[in-house]
Amino acid sequence: MTKFLLLMNYGPIDGMPPITTWTPQEINAHIEFQHQLGRELADRGEVVDTQGLAGPEMAKIVTSDGGAPVVTDGPFPESKEFLAGYWLIDVDSEERAIEIAAQASAAPGPGGRPIKQPIEVRQVMGPPVQEL
Repeated sequence: MTKFLLLMNYGPIDGMPPITTWTPQEINAHIEFQHQLGRELADRGEVVDTQGLAGPEMAKIVTSDGGAPVVTDGPFPESKEFLAGYWLIDVDSEERAIEIAAQASAAPGPGGRPIKQPIEVRQVMGPPVQEL
C-alpha cells in the first residue's frame, strides 16, 4: 500500500460559476457527494483521513529566523486559489489514486454537472533516510 495526498484547491474552474452562486440544493448535493465518496473509500479501507480546511480569511503565514515568529493574517489578496481540503488515502497503486482523484474531480455542481475540479495527486514520502 502507498499513501497519496489528494489536494483540492478552491479557485476559478473554467466554465463553472463560483460556489457562492450555487443554489442551496446544488451545494447540498456537492457536499453529499463528498460524504458518499468518503464512505466508499472508508468501506474499502483506502481512506486514512479527509478534512476540509478553513477559508483563507482565517489563514496565517508564519515566518521566523529562529527568534520570535512573524505572523501575517489572511486573506492574502494575491492568491487566486487556496487549499480547500484534502484526502489522505492508502491504496495499492498510483493508478488507483488517480481513479479516486477523478471521482472527486467529477463532484456535482450547478445542474448536477461534474465540476471538473483539478485535484493534485502527490505521493506521501517517508522521512528522509540519514546516511551514517
